[in-house]
Amino acid sequence: MIIQRVVLNSRPGKNGVPVAENFRLEQSTIADTVQAGQVRVKTLYLSVDPYMRCRMNEDTGSDYLQPWQLSEVADGGGVGVVEESKHENLTKGDFVTSFTWPWQTVAILDGSVLQKLVPQLVNGRLSYFLGAAGITGLTALLGVREKGHVAVGANQTMVVSGAAGACGSLAGQIGRLEGCSRVVGIAGTDEKCSILVQEMGFDAAINYKKGNVAEQLRELCPGGVDVYFDNVGGDISDTVISQMNQNSHIILCGQISQYNKDVPYPPPLPPDIEKIQKERNITRERFLVLNYMDKHEASVLQLCQWIQEGKLKVRETMVEGLANIGAAFQSMMSGGNIGKQIVSVSK
Repeated sequence: MIIQRVVLNSRPGKNGVPVAENFRLEQSTIADTVQAGQVRVKTLYLSVDPYMRCRMNEDTGSDYLQPWQLSEVADGGGVGVVEESKHENLTKGDFVTSFTWPWQTVAILDGSVLQKLVPQLVNGRLSYFLGAAGITGLTALLGVREKGHVAVGANQTMVVSGAAGACGSLAGQIGRLEGCSRVVGIAGTDEKCSILVQEMGFDAAINYKKGNVAEQLRELCPGGVDVYFDNVGGDISDTVISQMNQNSHIILCGQISQYNKDVPYPPPLPPDIEKIQKERNITRERFLVLNYMDKHEASVLQLCQWIQEGKLKVRETMVEGLANIGAAFQSMMSGGNIGKQIVSVSK
């Protein structure tokens, strides 16, 4: 069977900025027959995520991420529909997902690595299983619960950097749902800031490209910052940390501003900021959602309930066509998107 797939065409280098040309669309073939335990699936949606930048390097710098290989098919979160099955738990027409879905139009996969989906849980929006009801939503929810130490009635202020991104836009809303009394987002355009406040219920949002971020934070968080959901690292995070309270908490989710730099993860703080962190007893621990597998099922059900009730607003940037996944990746890494970046492969 002839298919289309996307392979890693070149590496941007550890300090390079990814471009669409780092990926290549090509024709390939898969077997015409499905073996015992396997299923043939048609790809519907693919997820494009910041962590994938690490997989473009020969060494990801992580013990849980494998690098993509040159001229080999890339992979990540995906959703598809079963076309043929020889796996006892899956039948034709089932919707399924995997965290290691190959970037190709049709694939033959081991049925045991696939999770069956219930479309009704997300009001039929299957792409949500790659975002708000998937690993992105889990990262936001478990990050807040496991590392944020949010407590109802504690009058806590949360700040979210990268707040208009896939994870940040959910984290701020979840912080409010879990009990924060004030939520402030940091984003890169006036449009994003407006959406955070008017659509997603943030109390305020700062455009870090305009004005003095430190001054705006002092004005919007007069009582200081108790919880910081950190998606970006770098200068913005240094500014937030300098205004955090005693015994406050950093949820170390991502460091996207550092992903194109050859630095360890998590990147070390500047000496003056590290001194503030230690003196104020601010927690800053690496957070991996994969370490909380036992809580995934219940957490996904909670996310789906909030979606169904309209308490969790979801934004997606949808790109049509497998041929455009490289451009989608470039756009996502440049911070041009609002919400989750999804590539629609087949209808």
